[in-house]
Amino acid sequence: MSAAYINRIATAVPEHEVHQFYLRFAASMLAANRRRVFERMAGLAGIESRYSCFAPAIDPEGPSVDLAATFMRGAFPGTAARMAMFCEAAPVLAQKGVDGLQLGGDASRLTHLIVTTCTGFSAPGIDLDLVARCALPDGIERTMIGFMGCYAAINGLKLARHIVRSDPRAKVLLVNIELCTLHLSETTELEKLLSFCLWGDGCAAALVTGEPPGIELNSFYCAVTDERRNLMSWDIRDHGFDMVLSGQVPAAIHDALLSNQNAILGGRPPDAIDLWAVHPGGRSVLDAVERALKLAPAALTPSREVLRRYGNMSSATVMFVLQEMLKAPAGLLGCGMSFGPGLTAETMLFRTVS
Repeated sequence: MSAAYINRIATAVPEHEVHQFYLRFAASMLAANRRRVFERMAGLAGIESRYSCFAPAIDPEGPSVDLAATFMRGAFPGTAARMAMFCEAAPVLAQKGVDGLQLGGDASRLTHLIVTTCTGFSAPGIDLDLVARCALPDGIERTMIGFMGCYAAINGLKLARHIVRSDPRAKVLLVNIELCTLHLSETTELEKLLSFCLWGDGCAAALVTGEPPGIELNSFYCAVTDERRNLMSWDIRDHGFDMVLSGQVPAAIHDALLSNQNAILGGRPPDAIDLWAVHPGGRSVLDAVERALKLAPAALTPSREVLRRYGNMSSATVMFVLQEMLKAPAGLLGCGMSFGPGLTAETMLFRTVS
């Protein structure tokens, strides 16, 4: 049976850098004593910049969070309004990501389109928007992977691999598009404000085919710790999507990796892995992975750099890390992993190929 390769990855973020603005907004929601705790903890996040499709207002302590005055203090928009905003902004960013692949004439030869998102939905949806915007074939086979969260990109790669291995002529376009900042909530809960200070908007697009060069997708493994399912959740509420992210998540990930290390790594020791493409769900998550697998500090540098520059962009984020792996020499063995509700760890082994 033939192999499957990621030939190219392109990434895109919106134009509005918002990290410091959102930190100041979040701090303004808290009493003075809680504000100091927030500022200390937010300063340890390892994030310097994040991007949003929505232009911030001039004053983070003013009556509106965004320049369009959609997020007014005391009157944040409901879910329907947020979905309308997604339908307007997401196709633009997704097209920017696909355009970055510079497919040229290859666009007309694509056979499959896979789109992952957990931050907005409509039907007809962003998959059909991309067909129209990017001049994809009308008959392209489309699959939407929705609401799985941060690990959806690896599920998308898994599906792309199955498609290519069953039909070596297939050319699969995978698009991971997330507008996380759309779900800003007005709250005084410290844990939720800290959670929101992780998130940014971003898009990744990848071409997966049966021909090298690139990243060969070797195997996949999913670990679910059902007894920890309440530690992380993503629910549709009346005023957007609501994230619950417990402070116990890093410890749970640490334990899950220890329990499943042999299956994840195919019986290899961690030092047999040359490249680590770990979803940077947060600094503490990366620290937990590093401790569990006893990795050298430099092993997760690509993940920490993506976190520093972009924050957590949900399903798109691990693809930003894998984009760096495409620059590595041929013949290196890598491990990718992403984490999300369940508590779930989706993992894969890959090899760089010339």
